[in-house]
Amino acid sequence: MNPILDLAAYSEIPIPTQVLLDVLKDYRRPYDKLMELVQQGYLVQLRKGLYHTSGLVNPKIPEPFCIANHLYGPSYVSQEAALSYWGLIPERVYTVSSVTTNSSKEYRIPTGTFTYTHLPSPYYSLGIQSLALTPRQTILIASPEKALCDKIVTTSGVNLRSRKQAIAFLLEDLRMDVERLQGLDLRELTSWLPSCPKKNSIQVMINAIEDL
Repeated sequence: MNPILDLAAYSEIPIPTQVLLDVLKDYRRPYDKLMELVQQGYLVQLRKGLYHTSGLVNPKIPEPFCIANHLYGPSYVSQEAALSYWGLIPERVYTVSSVTTNSSKEYRIPTGTFTYTHLPSPYYSLGIQSLALTPRQTILIASPEKALCDKIVTTSGVNLRSRKQAIAFLLEDLRMDVERLQGLDLRELTSWLPSCPKKNSIQVMINAIEDL
């Protein structure tokens, strides 16, 4: 038996405990073997019941966005993480931010920091895209439009009441790219208003982008 070869088949995805125990079922004490592989550095524990293989097994390990989707759900990557991914903000983001219909939560683990902010339905389900990062890693991520809405909706104290205030928030606070902002689908943004928290702020933002 070579568990390392068996684990390599799961190297790009987070792995539930039950799957690992099935891989290790030929051992007399499969759970003890699982813990041994964690101690030896072949497996990384994300949380209770979820692991991923390390680079000792295969250089291909799960992408942070893939880990975020599996770590806590239902959820999708959004806010600064998605805004950075789509090129709307210049900063490199080290915390993977997501939204969820469950309670807000944060994980600080060796793989990184992952935050989850509660958003209500039906607004939550709008503007989610399925994106293939690799042939084996498909994630849920906010569209550029939804990521921007989520940022406004989830940021305490942000209540946009004028075009000047909205432009300052977008271009000065977030340092967003003007050309990217001009390329947003404002018709889609407008269609979300009936379900949107902070709908007045979102409407002001839409008006401000139209004037850019």
